[in-house]
Amino acid sequence: MTGRRALVLGGGGVTGIAWETGILHGLAEQGVDLVAADLFVGTSAGSVVAAEVAGGGVLSDLYAGQLLPPEAEIPARLTAWMVARYALSYVMPGSAAAKRARLGRAALKASTPSEESRLAVFDSRLSIKDWPERALKVTAVDAVSGKFVAFDRDSGVPLVSAVAASCAVPLVWPPVTVNGSRYMDGGMRSVANVDLAAGYERVVVVAPLTRAVSAAASPGAQAARLGVPSVVVSPDREALAAIGPNLLDPARRRAAAEAGYAQAASVAEAAREVWG
Repeated sequence: MTGRRALVLGGGGVTGIAWETGILHGLAEQGVDLVAADLFVGTSAGSVVAAEVAGGGVLSDLYAGQLLPPEAEIPARLTAWMVARYALSYVMPGSAAAKRARLGRAALKASTPSEESRLAVFDSRLSIKDWPERALKVTAVDAVSGKFVAFDRDSGVPLVSAVAASCAVPLVWPPVTVNGSRYMDGGMRSVANVDLAAGYERVVVVAPLTRAVSAAASPGAQAARLGVPSVVVSPDREALAAIGPNLLDPARRRAAAEAGYAQAASVAEAAREVWG
């Protein structure tokens, strides 16, 4: 399917959800209505925000929700050992899928909270439970084969499960069972998977993270290869300070949301120029 405008929302943990929500709300108040997109692409944290806005969520309400105490969230942290395990999986020889599968095998063996507890978090986190009519792609990776998938309303997958799978950070959270297979974070292929917006005429990428396994997989490089007007919005210095070093810390949610909202004014013109 092709269309005029695509909004791509990248991964970045619980603080990424908050920062993205703040940016979108702030941009709307600046007259840049990114939720009028023809396509939404969501990866990890971005899948939560994409599902909400594609489903008709009111930005002011979503933003207000990010300012509340994060009572349903489970605190977590990516340890130095986990980061090293990620690096080892990707530097060893093999195809891209084989490298992801190597990490997936480790994720399946890791000691994590239960899959049921994580699904309960997403059932609480999402205000909508069914796929919206608007075009929405939620990314994930098969933890066994390393195959990349983009779930949509025609995939026969419950929305809550698809989003939980997209957010299943390996070694931190358990892979999520979908139709008998186990899936992990879509960010293991790319932090934003901007290439899924191919065929659209204008693309705005909101990406809490911009580093990638390779330069070619970065949001900026992927957007450039689309060959259409595009812009990548990422946290400024103040937002990075508000987010802090642990993207999975729910205690930083409010600060991240407020930083995104404040940053919107400085990126509004660049977004408007692309969005039209």
